Amino acid sequence: MPSVVSVRAFRHAARETVSGLPREFWWLWISTLVNRLGAFVATFMALYLTLDRGYSASYAGLVAALHGLGGVVSSLGGGVMADRLGRRPTMLVAQTATALSVAALGFVHHPLAIAGVAFLVGMASNASRPAVQAMMADIVRPEDRVRAFSLNYWAINLGFAISSMGAGFIAEFSYLAGFLIEAGMTLACAIVVFLKLPESRPEQPGAGGKGNKGGKGSKGSKGDEGGKGAPEEAVGLGTVLRDRRFMGVVGLSFLVAFIFQQGAIGLPVAMGAAGFTPADYGMAIAVNGVLIVVLQIPVTRFIQHRDPGRLLVVSSVLAGYGFGLTAFAGSVGVFALTVCVWTLAEIVNAPTQTGLVVRLSPVHGRGRYQGMYTLSWAVASLVAPLMSGVVIDRYGAEWLWGLCAVVGTAAGAGYAVLMRRLPAEEPATGPAAARTGEPATERATDLAGEGPAAAPADVATA
Repeated sequence: MPSVVSVRAFRHAARETVSGLPREFWWLWISTLVNRLGAFVATFMALYLTLDRGYSASYAGLVAALHGLGGVVSSLGGGVMADRLGRRPTMLVAQTATALSVAALGFVHHPLAIAGVAFLVGMASNASRPAVQAMMADIVRPEDRVRAFSLNYWAINLGFAISSMGAGFIAEFSYLAGFLIEAGMTLACAIVVFLKLPESRPEQPGAGGKGNKGGKGSKGSKGDEGGKGAPEEAVGLGTVLRDRRFMGVVGLSFLVAFIFQQGAIGLPVAMGAAGFTPADYGMAIAVNGVLIVVLQIPVTRFIQHRDPGRLLVVSSVLAGYGFGLTAFAGSVGVFALTVCVWTLAEIVNAPTQTGLVVRLSPVHGRGRYQGMYTLSWAVASLVAPLMSGVVIDRYGAEWLWGLCAVVGTAAGAGYAVLMRRLPAEEPATGPAAARTGEPATERATDLAGEGPAAAPADVATA
């Protein structure tokens, strides 16, 4: 009987987790899963360059840095494209370009050509992220967004966990096969978008000559005072940069991203310097993927209607001190325990942070705002390897873990200050939202606790 009850409880929880989300979201979720199932190149790129091609570790690091630099360049560009051209065209262009550049990477052999194509792969693969996140915000009701972002994050990690296991077997057979399979899977992702996903970008009333009149009840740019009481202006990158509260969140996101990057950068270096083998590191870091796949959905059920400010404070501090505890690790088991701590922080932080970006974004500027948020992670992926290496070489790994604890504390304090008087969430605007009707807006207002929801202002893209 207890087993029957537990099975029923699990089924009920699963139904509640996946119910109520629009059909378009699930096609977007499938495209994400397909994309990550084919993510082989990131896993074996360093081995391909050093073992198969015979290049040095320094050259492999340079290629990885250029790949990251491409992501930095395309973060803002992808956000602008998502707002100007639309979410669907941006994803189609980015995913098709990713498929072509990944396939090309398997055929080029000259070191300059490899470095150049790797830069293009980084640009193309990162350009679709702001569009994906903006589309998700467009089509999902405010009260469901944290759950939706969690499910998407779960798909990313599930796909990557499976592809990481398959990458080793594929690499033993043929590295070229890995490049071509990833290109094919990315192209399949673009086909899903083309066939199943309609455009979700909100129509801009100002385009016909009536726009830019804020009007009664219109929402302003969501900056220092929560965006109330002023007409919303045309949204360009300057709008994003002048939004002081949002740029503060971007800065804090960079700090948190710097901490989480240590799982792939500082942790393997420190474990290697302490005499542990690559297999030991693999066992410890595998806990991260397993916990995300197992806990992401139940933890989301617990946090989805809780105050995002408190969640971000707690997750930032937990991440910092989770890595800080690594200074006391002396065995693989203890390393794995520290991974458990900061993985829990990651599970809470990722969907909450993405949902907060949506909440602070004007409806017609979601692409640009998501692009700026994506930029914070891309820059962290560039800065973290350089800074971590310097700290470990000059002062020792213990100082790096202490720095993580300090950075996590600072980020938590920053969130505590910036999260006061959050604005109400904008209602969903995509075609799926039109089918759900008015109650979604009313529920969003009740959750936000800020009175009647204001109608979106007329906005012209810059």
